[in-house]
Amino acid sequence: MLSRLTRPQAVAVCALPVVALLATAVFAPLPFSVAQPGMTANVLGENKGDPVITITGTDTHRTRGQLRMTTIEATGPDQDVSLGDVLDGWFRTDQAIMPRDSVYPSGDSVKEIEEHNAEEMQKSQDTATEAALNHLGEESDDIKVTLKLADVGGPSAGLLFSLGIVDKLDGDGSGGDLTGGRVIAGTGTIDADGKVGAVGGVALKTQAARRDGATVFLVPKAECSDAESNLPKGLRLIPVTTLKGAIGALVALEKGQGSVPNC
Repeated sequence: MLSRLTRPQAVAVCALPVVALLATAVFAPLPFSVAQPGMTANVLGENKGDPVITITGTDTHRTRGQLRMTTIEATGPDQDVSLGDVLDGWFRTDQAIMPRDSVYPSGDSVKEIEEHNAEEMQKSQDTATEAALNHLGEESDDIKVTLKLADVGGPSAGLLFSLGIVDKLDGDGSGGDLTGGRVIAGTGTIDADGKVGAVGGVALKTQAARRDGATVFLVPKAECSDAESNLPKGLRLIPVTTLKGAIGALVALEKGQGSVPNC
């Protein structure tokens, strides 16, 4: 014979599945990554004891200032992200919640992802070299460019690699250099024709840039609004669409002449 539950007992019994569901939602892994500002590296200098850019076969220009490529750091593809992590990151300005598939290729192992990112970085370096030499009208048969940057993958440093090569070979074209002694940072992919592409994570990259002393940030024009969303004080955005345009903007900024675009 069944006994009748009191109202408080009935409420408690009905609440148990809801509590269990909430607990599962809080602790169950979700298909997201938590990203934050990562390291930056001066492509005109050294990284972990090795020059980032080495050029042989021709004379090089002595540079001053810095051109810093920027990165984000994200939870690994094999790390679980819970609802609590997502809610915490959602309300923080120094973190971003990103779909895991937008950070890592879906369905790949950690080793495969690392290999993929390394391949993308190598392609980016080769293309950046080609874009820079094409811009300067130089022949790759006569000039050898070696790029080396440890522990960084993906194509987003392409623009900064190209700018670094141009600065070392030609400076601003009239005896000065592209930075004007400033710490310039930025991000963006590049193709062999010098077209700059969007990369993602720019709001976090601007924070990394300012943290490491940059006062100017080169951003793909299509991502201006993202870069402006949480722009650190003291950091000026310059939108770019091509390598030629980025060089022109930096020369205008250095000389205090001509128009420097703004987001």
